[in-house]
Amino acid sequence: MMSPYLVLLQRALFSLLLLSGIKFSESARIFTIINHCKETVWPGVFPGDNFNGGGFTLKPGQSMIFTAPVSFQGRIWGRTGCNFDQNGNGSCQTGDCGPSLKCSGTGKTPASLAEFTLASLDFYDVSLVDGFNVPMSVTPLNGKGNCSVAGCNGDLRQTCPSELAVKNNGKVVACRSACDVFNTDEYCCRGNYGNPKTCQPTFYSKKFKEVCPTAYSYAYDDPTSLFTCSGTDYVIAFCTPRKQSVCTYHNHKLVCGGSNGFRSSISNLWMIILGLTLIANLKIIF
Repeated sequence: MMSPYLVLLQRALFSLLLLSGIKFSESARIFTIINHCKETVWPGVFPGDNFNGGGFTLKPGQSMIFTAPVSFQGRIWGRTGCNFDQNGNGSCQTGDCGPSLKCSGTGKTPASLAEFTLASLDFYDVSLVDGFNVPMSVTPLNGKGNCSVAGCNGDLRQTCPSELAVKNNGKVVACRSACDVFNTDEYCCRGNYGNPKTCQPTFYSKKFKEVCPTAYSYAYDDPTSLFTCSGTDYVIAFCTPRKQSVCTYHNHKLVCGGSNGFRSSISNLWMIILGLTLIANLKIIF
C-alpha cells in the first residue's frame, strides 16, 4: 500500500502542475533544475525562451521546473557570486552572460556546462572544456536507451592546479581550462592536434576527469562523456554527486532515480522528506 505521505506529496505536486498549465506530451521534455549547493546559484540558459528568459535565482535547496520542445538545442550552466539589483541588472563572478539576470548570450568562461540536443534520440553531456565553476550533474529519468548520469562527483575548485585557478578575495571560485590559460594547439585540440588520434588527455584534463568522470575534460573526450536517451526528463543538479537520487514529476507521478536506476515510487522516509522539500521550495515557470 502506498504511504499516505507519498499520496499527499503526489497530490500536492499534481495540483501545482495543474495550476502552472504545463501539458504533458511526448513532444516536450521536463527539466527540473535543483540547487543543492550551500550558496545561491543563478542558472543561465541559452537560448532561454523556454526557461524564464534564460536566467533566474536558486537559493540553496530551491528548484524550478520547465518544459522544452524536442527541437531545443542549448546549454545550461550555473552563475556564482552574482549581485543583481531590483531591476535585474548586475554581474557575476563566474558564468556571466550579460549585464542582467536574464542571459543575453552564452556564459563567460570558465563555466561548467550542461549541453542538450533534443530529438527523437536526445544527446546530452556535461562539459568542462571551457573550465569549471560549480559541480553539476545531469540525470535522465523515465527514458529509454543508454541514459547514463553525466557530470561530477566532487568540486574541482578544491583541487584546481594553481596556474588554472581563478580567485576572488583569496578563494578559488573557478578553474580555467589549460586551453584558455596556455592557448597551445595541444591543449586546444587544433592544428596538428585537431583530431581524436593526436589530441589526447593531458595532465590538466586528467585532473578534471578525476573529479568529473562522466564529463568532457577535453574536446575529443566523447566515449565517456557524450550520452543518448529517448523520451526522457532531465534533472540538472548543482552540487549533487552523480550517484545521489534525484526526483522529477512525470505523467502525474513522482519519478526518482540515481545510482539504483529508475524508480517510480518512494519507499524510504528521506526520499519523502526530499519530495516535501521540493514542494516547499518549488517554483514553476511556464
